[in-house]
Amino acid sequence: MNPDYQVLLYYKYVAIDNPIEVMNDQRLLCQKLDLKGRIIIAKEGINGTVEGTKENTEKYIAETIKDPRFADISFKKSVGTGNAFPKLRVKVRDEIVTSDVPGLDPTKRTGKYLIASELHNWFEEGKEFYLVDMRNDYEYMSGFFEGSILSGFENFKDLSKITEKLKALKDKTIVTICTGGVRCEKASAYLVESDFADVYQLQDGIVSYMEKYPNQHFKGKLYVFDNRLTLGFNTDAPDHEIVANCKHCGKPSDLYVNCMNHACHVHYICCIDCRDTETGLAFCSKKCKEIVEHQIKEHTYKNMELISPLQSV
Repeated sequence: MNPDYQVLLYYKYVAIDNPIEVMNDQRLLCQKLDLKGRIIIAKEGINGTVEGTKENTEKYIAETIKDPRFADISFKKSVGTGNAFPKLRVKVRDEIVTSDVPGLDPTKRTGKYLIASELHNWFEEGKEFYLVDMRNDYEYMSGFFEGSILSGFENFKDLSKITEKLKALKDKTIVTICTGGVRCEKASAYLVESDFADVYQLQDGIVSYMEKYPNQHFKGKLYVFDNRLTLGFNTDAPDHEIVANCKHCGKPSDLYVNCMNHACHVHYICCIDCRDTETGLAFCSKKCKEIVEHQIKEHTYKNMELISPLQSV
């Protein structure tokens, strides 16, 4: 980590009639401030995560909130590395996080906001409620809320499948959760539209809860979509747990890698000791290792970074 750098995570569901214009403005602003990361603009809003120096990220915030549509955006801040992102990407999409649910509009109808302190009180008081983790399956390997219901999603586009899994909870109190809030807000809107009776969403996502209540009810580290891969608070404290295990040896580990067989490239947990001693590469199986060894021998293998693809959070 490099304390001179800062990562911003933010989103806002708000009507944008001119997404291409906003895209161009955002790209120019980030280029001027030497920020890297990913920003998605759509008619339904903005969703971004960028890194730069502390000074420049604060300038970015100051400029962005001058737009009345973005004036009340909640910017989640965390310590960067100086190379959390390889480049800047600013694009227009149909949705700021793809759900493939036609007509879903969180600006019109969504679940009730639940701030971190309220959720913490619910845990401490023993209130009956059901946390539904709307992240993808590989994300909660490294960390999750105790007692949470895991979506089972390979991708958030699987959102419509969640109703069958939760049908017994239609009359219960449900809280949707995700990394920074953008997915759980849309998911809560979907559940409300699907006639679930009492739906909440964790405002500003898991990252805001972890920062305020480190190692309390959320166990492990939070998966993030940049080169850091995971984010934790007070990880040196005695109550911090590593909840994930190496796929190969089963030892506690929260280190993500991609299988270096490009045809596989599965994202999984692998400790340092279980990477190939000669090449330093990681393979999910003996078969994948043999394929790459053959490619190296034939001089057809191209190396890739051990990072995950950037996605919405």
